[in-house]
Amino acid sequence: MPEVIMPGPEGRLEGRYHQAEDKNAPIAVVLHPHPLYGGTMNNKIVYNLYQSFARNGFSVLRFNFRGVGRSLGKFDDGIGEMSDAASALDWLQAQHPDAPQCWIAGFSFGAWIALQLLMRRPELIGMVGISPPANMYDFGFLSPCPASALILQGDRDDIVQEQAVSQLIEKLEAQKGLEVEYDVIPGADHYYRNTMDTMVGKVDEYILRKSEEIKNRPRLRPDRKRRQISDDALMAAIDEA
Repeated sequence: MPEVIMPGPEGRLEGRYHQAEDKNAPIAVVLHPHPLYGGTMNNKIVYNLYQSFARNGFSVLRFNFRGVGRSLGKFDDGIGEMSDAASALDWLQAQHPDAPQCWIAGFSFGAWIALQLLMRRPELIGMVGISPPANMYDFGFLSPCPASALILQGDRDDIVQEQAVSQLIEKLEAQKGLEVEYDVIPGADHYYRNTMDTMVGKVDEYILRKSEEIKNRPRLRPDRKRRQISDDALMAAIDEA
C-alpha cells in the first residue's frame, strides 16, 4: 500500500495506491467524507471500499482532498474537491492507460463528489456511493449517464435521512442509461458502526458481479485517455446544473 504524491490543482495531493498484479486490471478511485468534519482517506469506510476494490482485482487509489493531511490547499465547498478528484483520476489513468474499466466510489460528501464526476467523465462506467448526503447538497447536476451504480444507505442514519436518499434514487433512475441498485441496510447508522461487515459484503458482491457483467458486454461509454479538467470548466458545469 505505497504512499503516492500526485499533482493537484492547488499543489500536491497525498494518496495511497494499490497496484493489482494484472497490468490490465480495472481501476478505481475512492473519495473520503467532508474535510471540515474529520473526513480523510483513512476513514474506516473509505479504507474498506479501497480494500474491496483491491480484493476484486482492481488497481485502486484513495487520497486526501486539498487541505487534508499532506495535501495542499484549503477547502473549496466541493468545487475544488471535484477538481482534486478529477486530477486523481487523471493520475491513475496515466498509470494504467489500457485499463478496461474505470470506477469511482465515495462515502457521504465523497459520494456527492463521485456522482458529479460520474456524470462528467465518460470513461467512468461503475460507481459505489455510501450514504450520499441527499438532504444537504444540490444534486441538480444529474444527467443521462450510461453507467452502473450501487447506492447503500442505513435506515438509522441521523445525518442523512433515508427518505431523502430514496428521493435521490428516483431522480437517478430517471436518468437515461444509468443502472442503479439501491439497498437500505437495517440497523445501520451513518458510520455503519455495527453493520460494517454487512455493508462491505454488499459492496464486494456488487463489484465482483457488475465488473464481470461489464467485461462481458459491449462497451457503453467512449474511451477517454488521460485529460485534465480545469477548475473553470468544472465551475461552469456546476453553474449550468
